[in-house]
Amino acid sequence: MFYYLTHMISVVFPVYNEEENVGKLHAAIKRVVDGLGEPYEIIAVYDDSTDNTLFELKKLSPVKIVVFAKNRGQTSALDAGFKIAKGDVVITLDADLQNDPQDIPRLIKKLREGYDVVSGWRKNRHDNWGRKVLSRSANWLTGKVTGLYLHDHACAIKAYRKSVLEGVNLYGEMHVFLPCILYLRGAKVAEMEVAHHARTLGFSKHNFLKAVKDISDLLVVRFIFSVKRPLLFFSSTALALWFLSLAMAVAAVIVKLTDYRDFGQAPLPLVAVFLAIAGLLFFALGFLAELLLRVYYESGGHTPYIVKQVIEQ
Repeated sequence: MFYYLTHMISVVFPVYNEEENVGKLHAAIKRVVDGLGEPYEIIAVYDDSTDNTLFELKKLSPVKIVVFAKNRGQTSALDAGFKIAKGDVVITLDADLQNDPQDIPRLIKKLREGYDVVSGWRKNRHDNWGRKVLSRSANWLTGKVTGLYLHDHACAIKAYRKSVLEGVNLYGEMHVFLPCILYLRGAKVAEMEVAHHARTLGFSKHNFLKAVKDISDLLVVRFIFSVKRPLLFFSSTALALWFLSLAMAVAAVIVKLTDYRDFGQAPLPLVAVFLAIAGLLFFALGFLAELLLRVYYESGGHTPYIVKQVIEQ
């Protein structure tokens, strides 16, 4: 159950290995929200970094630091932040200084026009071309699967009404698709252009494997959300088997066309069919595992993370 205060703003950001950025980010957020004339809280979810991020966070005030016992990823960090937030408006953004806190007032204004979610759109992105192409493809696919067409589903800076987050538990990598989940539940979603800066300090946590995880999660979003990663494992295995099946089928055709050996004498077609069926079974097994884990977490009130302590300063 969520408890929140009306006319209060909660700013939530996950933190992992951002010792060089957290001080500057906190100062920028504080400067902006101080000017809004409303009560606010700043929540940093510390995801068990390997550097001195926690030491730097403890220098800041005001801030509420949610400390994870173990690294659990961005989705779990946001889920914990949502549950601890007391405001009726929740703002999320990354800790790498690529999102601009100056956009917070505009997001809140748009939200209060009658929307439940306002998602940022990094129209002028400062990323390499490969990442931009991958992002556009992912946004198109996400729209096709969920019915919510946004230019930039993965943009971290967003505004939510706390009330629409009631009953939502996030697992796996589902934070990217939270607006989609809320949209499928009936929330009114808007999008607006936001600033985007190039990273100047620290290192990016994004990679190709994360993109693969995001795509696999899309399959689950349509049937509601999932927990940590059985679908990724089984679907990866299924893709490998399907690739081998295709290779075997091509090889069988080549053998036939060259008259090297008759289909009946070569086992390649049978192997190709066997691998294709095995891939399908692996995929189905992964999907069932996702659904079973969802039932486990939802019915028992479990979460895939442990909050070690909450430090208020």
